[in-house]
Amino acid sequence: MSVIVAIILFAIGLGLILYCAERLVRGVVGTSLGFGLSPFLISVVFIGFDPENLVVGAVGSLEGQAGVALGSIIGSAMVAIALAFGITALVAPMSFAAVPKRILLVPVLSVLLLGLLASDGRLSRMDGAILLLGFVCAVIFLMWLSKRGLDIKPMGEVAEALEKTDRRSRWHAVGLLLLSLAGLVIGSEMLVTGATALIAAFGLSGTVFGMTILAFLISIEELARELPAALQGKPEISFGNVVGSILAFFLFNGGIIALVRPVDVETEVLRFYLPFCMGTIVIVSLMMMTKRVPRWAGGLLVLLYCIFVLKGYLG
Repeated sequence: MSVIVAIILFAIGLGLILYCAERLVRGVVGTSLGFGLSPFLISVVFIGFDPENLVVGAVGSLEGQAGVALGSIIGSAMVAIALAFGITALVAPMSFAAVPKRILLVPVLSVLLLGLLASDGRLSRMDGAILLLGFVCAVIFLMWLSKRGLDIKPMGEVAEALEKTDRRSRWHAVGLLLLSLAGLVIGSEMLVTGATALIAAFGLSGTVFGMTILAFLISIEELARELPAALQGKPEISFGNVVGSILAFFLFNGGIIALVRPVDVETEVLRFYLPFCMGTIVIVSLMMMTKRVPRWAGGLLVLLYCIFVLKGYLG
């Protein structure tokens, strides 16, 4: 396959994924409402739901592209928590009236669990099942916190879907879900095929490509979710998006990806990418404990993202 054909295939696949992802969320939310799930439960269960990351990671795993699979988790998390959250703080410094300290444990423990399971160099199907169990436990924990006063609001595409979805259109939602899912799978197959050809053509590391270029392209919309909320004086929504994304990427997406096909975890991931991501999440958690994320903190997060990206290319 020529480089031009690979680029075209990659670009068409990416476009199809981004187009179908929003419609899949509408289909999932509409189907859930149609079958009696409450908006609150939908908000908790689908907190941080990113179908594009999930499907790209699952197809990458199926095709044996571990770098793509892990990049859709770790690299995408860095886009959300370092790049997008950092730029948001640079543009609109954030202050919080209150920060439930117990919720800060959720993203840290999510990354820690995946790291422990991957420490032997492989995410097995059993590891995938454990990650999904961890996701269920996290959802139950969030619901328990909500009963004690934590206000869990729908975010991003889930919030928009809840506003626009008609409860009476159950079968329309089911049809939209199935068609969008098919489009996502086809788009992901095209994207991964194109990415595989580009990695080979340019002699790139699959892990570096997945952690940087691919993760950036499928996750940059995180900025479009976090920045407007902060500009509107609702920084809790911006941080909620960060928590939801980490929870979804590392537990739900990670679990599904490992169940599709066990993923080999390279030494580079265990020694640099995963610990660096964990350290970044801890730094953000410490910032949140002060109830402020000023401009200098936003600059620090963007700098951390730049280091994360450049390390793979500079060695």
